[in-house]
Amino acid sequence: MWPENVGILAIEVIFPSQYVDQTELETFDGASAGKYTIGLGQSKMGFCSDREDVNSLCLTVVSRILEKHHIKPSEIGRLEVGTETIIDKSKSVKSVLMQLFADHGATDIEGIDTTNACYGGTAALFNSVNWIESSSWDGRLALAVCADIAVYAKGAARPTGGAGAIAMLIGPNAPLVFDRGLRATHMEHAYDFYKPDLSSEYPTVDGKLSIQCYLSALDTCYQLYRKKFQAKYPDTAKVGLENFDALLFHTPFCKLVQKSVARVVFNDYLLTPEDKRSTLYPGLDKFSNSTLASTYFDRDVEKTFMTQFADVFEKKTKKSLLLASQVGNMYTPSVYSGLVSLLVSEQPDSLVGTRIGLFSYGSGLAASMYSISVTKDADCFKKFVSKLDYVLPMLNSREKLSPEEFSQLMEIREKNNHAAPYTPTGSVAVLFPGTYYLKEVDELHRRTYERVPTISNGVH
Repeated sequence: MWPENVGILAIEVIFPSQYVDQTELETFDGASAGKYTIGLGQSKMGFCSDREDVNSLCLTVVSRILEKHHIKPSEIGRLEVGTETIIDKSKSVKSVLMQLFADHGATDIEGIDTTNACYGGTAALFNSVNWIESSSWDGRLALAVCADIAVYAKGAARPTGGAGAIAMLIGPNAPLVFDRGLRATHMEHAYDFYKPDLSSEYPTVDGKLSIQCYLSALDTCYQLYRKKFQAKYPDTAKVGLENFDALLFHTPFCKLVQKSVARVVFNDYLLTPEDKRSTLYPGLDKFSNSTLASTYFDRDVEKTFMTQFADVFEKKTKKSLLLASQVGNMYTPSVYSGLVSLLVSEQPDSLVGTRIGLFSYGSGLAASMYSISVTKDADCFKKFVSKLDYVLPMLNSREKLSPEEFSQLMEIREKNNHAAPYTPTGSVAVLFPGTYYLKEVDELHRRTYERVPTISNGVH
């Protein structure tokens, strides 16, 4: 007997306490005005000093979700971390997190780390759901953790950085339920974005190929999702974008998501029988012979569908870009920061009983589209969302640093990426209460962490 309504019982997000303003960064970099803010759709970018690494981010977010939701370590049976921020080629971040469990005698916890660019968090999430729906399940809950620090070398890609972590508690009878049988995946080999230099945090990026891979994977996953939806609900009058009340995307930068919504509509257009296109999509006849493969960089198709269906973006997707525009690309947590953004930006009543589509993409490449159904129990859902009341105050309490200070901190990270022994120099005083931070790295590269004291009121 399968457990019923498996999904997200609780979700927690953290992001850096410091940010740089993208308008100021444009000036500092000598970029044209609006290149980062309008061209990329980015407003602010959160970043970490050398006081935080992927281990500390995960320690912070996992401790927060356990404490806030009063979860005993013994109640967790699986914990998996999705990350591409590798600081050790052998030792998993999951093993570092066991510090939070071992003192309570809770060491019988499955799961390790999962890596494939920005897709690792989704793989950890799917594995958590699969475990609960399998014969291995012992009645306990699972934790899927996504965390990354996205940094780029000086140049055009640097403003698309960011950082953050998300923890999701997975179990039965959840307010956010994974739709069974509606999961579409596409994987192939590509060198669009990769990190072959293990001594550096910086990736090697083929920007044009990366966008093509993203859009191509979106096309494939969306069309496969449609087929699965049609098979599951054969009596549905029309299968397409209208089956989603909200649609969320992995967000390398916000403007790509706007293009992606238009791309989904373009897919619907091409899949509509020709005799019905003129009625359902008036004024678009000139695209009737277009193909997906020939239009990845077709500005006419892109601009027309973005303009004509701007209301679809406004209604179904825009509110999910709050954290992406204010913090940047978190990598593995990115699409889930979109989920948090939607939850804190909409009135809970308007989301009750809705279906949310999610598209997750990781370069190299791995991608999935799936959907989540929001419970119809309004009181249960309001209680779930109320636990996220800290997100906006935390965003607004961050400290802005100048581009010069940001650049200096990036140089310190770059220089000391694998240094040992090493004592970080970044400020502890600026960190949010309850944040774990790197105390030191000894001569054997062993890392030790301490925690900023928590406070009982205010931002916590």
